[in-house]
Amino acid sequence: MIDLSSLNENRRIAVAHRDGPILVLAGPGSGKTRVLACRIARIVEESPGDHFCILGLTFTDKAAREMRRRVEEMVPDAGSRVELTTFHSFCAAVLRQHGHHIGLRPDFTILSQEAERAAVLEEAAKRAGTIPEDTARLLQLVKRFAERNMASGGVASHLEGACGPEEAERIGRIYGHYRDLMIEGNELDFDGLLTEALRLLTDTPVGPLIRDIYTHVCVDEFQDTNPAQYRILRSIAGRPASNLFVVADGDQSIYGWNGANPERLQSLKHEFGMQVINLPENYRCPPRVVEMANRLIANNPRHGGGGSVARGTGGLGNAVRVRGFATAKEESEWIARDISGRPAEARRRCAVLARTRGVLQEVVSELKRLGIPGHLPARKDEFASDQIAWLHAILRLAGARQDAKLLNRVCRSFSSVTGTGMSAEDVVFRAQVEGGDYLRAWFDAVCQKERDPETSRFLKESVPKLLDRLDAMNFIADAFGWFGGIMPAQESGYASEYWEEKEAMDRILDEINGESGRGGWTLAALLQKIDLSSKEAPAPEDAVPCYTVYASKGLEFDHVYLARLVEDVLPDWRAVREGMNGVRMQEERRVCFVAITRTQKSLTMTCPENVNGYEKQPSRFLCEMGALDERSG
Repeated sequence: MIDLSSLNENRRIAVAHRDGPILVLAGPGSGKTRVLACRIARIVEESPGDHFCILGLTFTDKAAREMRRRVEEMVPDAGSRVELTTFHSFCAAVLRQHGHHIGLRPDFTILSQEAERAAVLEEAAKRAGTIPEDTARLLQLVKRFAERNMASGGVASHLEGACGPEEAERIGRIYGHYRDLMIEGNELDFDGLLTEALRLLTDTPVGPLIRDIYTHVCVDEFQDTNPAQYRILRSIAGRPASNLFVVADGDQSIYGWNGANPERLQSLKHEFGMQVINLPENYRCPPRVVEMANRLIANNPRHGGGGSVARGTGGLGNAVRVRGFATAKEESEWIARDISGRPAEARRRCAVLARTRGVLQEVVSELKRLGIPGHLPARKDEFASDQIAWLHAILRLAGARQDAKLLNRVCRSFSSVTGTGMSAEDVVFRAQVEGGDYLRAWFDAVCQKERDPETSRFLKESVPKLLDRLDAMNFIADAFGWFGGIMPAQESGYASEYWEEKEAMDRILDEINGESGRGGWTLAALLQKIDLSSKEAPAPEDAVPCYTVYASKGLEFDHVYLARLVEDVLPDWRAVREGMNGVRMQEERRVCFVAITRTQKSLTMTCPENVNGYEKQPSRFLCEMGALDERSG
């Protein structure tokens, strides 16, 4: 029996809720992850003889893993009835299983590089009888259209006023051809995963099937949904949504550039008639930080999706510092020195936050000068080292045996790894003679060439595991063994990128192995996991984490340093130009709210008077939160 005695009254009500749609408004540090996990575990535990499934949707793999871990701790055999995943991973899985309804094969490729998407866009422009003058701008427009799930015919009205009617009509044609070419080429970009899954759910028999399978739907961080994700949720939940459980906080909606909008919470409540439960207690932050957060966010109009945060039992410390500096360089130097003065163990529990990566790079440089590693994460969607790029490409080719673009990547990267040439054209000709299987033809061709003993042994003993049995996991292990045998030492600068990306691949494989209790992994599922995961190497254990505020959302640290809290940075210059009550300023205020509520013990906010030769004023948010009296320096 799951023990709910440690939960407060509102948490217990949320966990014990039976039927009917419910919205849980959960502020920062309120323990929403625990509430979600307990609710899912309770439903599974109380229905041992039933076969319905529960779908939990999050926005990051990390959140999904943490939810899965907590649920399985309470109900060890819950895996077969619970799917906890991200919106993108859920859409990819649905498309692999049912994409034939819209002309998509299960072995479709996810395009993660801008150059790949740009090539499709240029071909779309040719079909539209035009030439793209600014590919980067058009790709951004394509992303915006997809986030809003726009049909090509709706582009002209969306762009009304931004350009002339002829230009709008031209862009609409390019966008329509872009989406068509993706399906024809059996490939999708990240936004296409959402738009095509939505088409599948709304225009084919797949929608009712999914609703029959997942009778309970849970959503974390709903305020971060864009219009396409919201429509996907509506398609899955159906109407009436008898068992839709949504957790949200409009005050933490900071992804407006990605289509998120806190007012979407009002649409949700109106459309589904949701019962609302509030979880305002903060079990994370010091009382003074809670007080400042309330004063700050009170300057935003209420959207029915957030409210005051109650002082809870969290926050063992009560340290708030505001430091002023003459220059940005002095600010970065001081932050680095202050962190260096802490014990090594405490440094790892610090975090430097800022609105932009540029500010963080300055701090990382100062930390490095003091001999302290700093880690500034950056999502990396494709492998760059020849070895891991070849491994990824040949895994993809194993699932799409007649994909000429994948064959080109396999040949090109293998030649770079081994130092010998391999012509994709020769492989295609051989494949046409031998049955059309590019992977088999590549293997036959490469085995006829002279190789070093290590490579020859790998090719003869390991490639057939992938070629004939699709045994991807053992093939990957063998490939790493081969790389280790032919690579320079790890200390070599030439090999450093490989070793970093191997760490990233090891992390992805560890996550896969941790989820394998759900029924094993097909090659398609393995590739989906790799394609949708960041290829960034894990942070060094002794590094000080440095995050943009956007990347820090959902995390918590003992000691938070919020840098460059000045006008035109936070809030940024566009919000300042738009005005005090503009939509941008409201979001910038929410960005600051998220930043200061990441701390568990202390908060340090810094504001230089001069940045790159420009005079700066302290951020208006310092005044709004009542923190200027604590300024020193």
